[in-house]
Amino acid sequence: MTIEFEPVIGLEIHAQLATQSKLFCRCSTEFGSQPNSNTCPVCMGLPGVLPVLNRKAVEFAIRMGLATHCAIRLDSQFARKNYFYPDLPKAYQISQYDRPLCERGWVEIAVDGKPKRIGITRIHIEEDAGKLVHDGRDAAASYVDLNRAGVPLVEIVSEPELASPEEARLYMEKIHSLVTYLGVSRGDMEKGNLRADANISLRPKGAVKLGTRAEIKNINSFRFVQQAIVYEMERQREELLAGHVIVQETRLFDAMTKTTYSMRSKEEAHDYRYFPEPDLPIVTITQAWVDEIQAGLPELPDEKAVRFQGQFDLSPYDARILAADRDTATFFEAAIAAGAPAKKAANWISGDLAARFNEDKTSAADLKFKPGDLADMIRRIDAGELSSAMGKQVLAAMYETGKSPAQIVKDLGLVQVSDTGALERIIAQVLADNPGQVEQYRSGKDKVFGFFVGQVMKASQGQANPGMVNDLLKKRLSA
Repeated sequence: MTIEFEPVIGLEIHAQLATQSKLFCRCSTEFGSQPNSNTCPVCMGLPGVLPVLNRKAVEFAIRMGLATHCAIRLDSQFARKNYFYPDLPKAYQISQYDRPLCERGWVEIAVDGKPKRIGITRIHIEEDAGKLVHDGRDAAASYVDLNRAGVPLVEIVSEPELASPEEARLYMEKIHSLVTYLGVSRGDMEKGNLRADANISLRPKGAVKLGTRAEIKNINSFRFVQQAIVYEMERQREELLAGHVIVQETRLFDAMTKTTYSMRSKEEAHDYRYFPEPDLPIVTITQAWVDEIQAGLPELPDEKAVRFQGQFDLSPYDARILAADRDTATFFEAAIAAGAPAKKAANWISGDLAARFNEDKTSAADLKFKPGDLADMIRRIDAGELSSAMGKQVLAAMYETGKSPAQIVKDLGLVQVSDTGALERIIAQVLADNPGQVEQYRSGKDKVFGFFVGQVMKASQGQANPGMVNDLLKKRLSA
C-alpha cells in the first residue's frame, strides 16, 4: 500500500522597514547607492561603537503587530545572535529572541473561497546583513557590500499551519498586502524588501508527530515560494518512499530549474548562542503609545473588502482582489467617484489592467492615466460610442501613453457605427456574398449566425455596433 503524506509548512517572512535611516545608526537605507557608501563605524561593526535604536522602526513593527492581532510586549529585548559570515561584519546580528515585540497573532487567507486563519508566532525586529557580490573584476574573488548591513527588518514567523504550496503563496501575498497598506515596507521583492524562508516537512497523512523539516532560504516572489515548496515536497516524498532519512538542513531555490539544493546543515537556536544585547537597554514602551498607533491604522484589506461588497455590491472575490493592493483600491474608488459604475470599473481593473500589471510587473501606482479616464472610457461604451473591443484598444493605448480616451478615439479613428442605414447596407452585401451560408441558416443551422456577425464586423473594420448588428441580421435572415 502506498503511503500518503501531508505537508506541514511554516513561513518566516522578512520585511525591510521603510525607514530613512538604519536600525542603529543614521546611515541611509537608500537602495542602489555605490557599494559601501551608506556605511559608518556602527553598521560596519568597528570596535567601541554603540548602537542607538531607531524609534520609527519600533513604531512600524508595532503597526504590523496590531494589524495581525498580536499582543504587543511593553518590555521587549534585543539579543545577540552569534554567527560568522563574511557579510556580517560584527560576527553577530542584533535581533530579538525570547522577548519579541509582538506575539500570538493571526491573519486570514481565502482558500477556495473560504476563510482560513493562520497563526503568527511572533514578529520581531532585527538588523539585516550585508551582501556578497560574486561578479566583480576578479572572477576568483567575492566582494562585500555593507550598504544593507544594519537596515531594519521585521521577521514575521507563522505557525506551521499552512497545508499546501498554494496556501503558502496566499499567506505571503497577504503579508505583502498588509506591510504595503500600513506603509511599513515598500514590499519591492526585486530589491529584497520582502523575502521568505519556507520550512517544509512531510508526515504520514493523519499522523500527529511532525517530520524532519528543511528550510528554503531567501525566496523573493510569490510564484517562487509556491514552486519551491512543490519541488521540496516531492523531493522529501521520494526520499521517504525510498527508505531514506530526511536530513534537517538549509536549502536554496534555483528559479531557473525550479529545484532546491543543499546549502548547509540547519542550525538550532542553541547554535547561535543567544544572549541579551549588552549595548541596548530593555525596549520600554507605553500602552498609551500603542493605543495612539492603533488609532492611526488605516482601513486594512479585509475591512476594505467587506465595505466594497456592501457599498458597491461586488462579489466577495471581486472585492478581495480589488482591496488586496492599496493603490488598486484607491484607483478603483477614484474611478467610481468620477462616475464609473462600480461593477464595470471592477471588471476592467481586475481583468485587462491586472493582466497588464502581471505581464509588465507594474501596479496601479505606475498608471499613466487618471481614474477619470477609465470612467470616461466606460461612459463611451455605455453610450454606444465604442464597442467593448474598441474599449480594449482604448484602454491599451491609455496604459501605454497616458492619453485621454477622447484623444485616443480621435487618433485611432475609433467611432462605432450605429447608423441603421449604413449597417443595413453592410449586412446586405455580406448576405449577397455568402448565399450558401444564408441557405444553411434558413434550413436550421443556427450556428452559422456567428459567421455573419464576424463578416459584418470585419467589413466595418470592427466599428459596427454589435447589438445593432445582431438585431438587424436576425430581421434580415428571417425575412
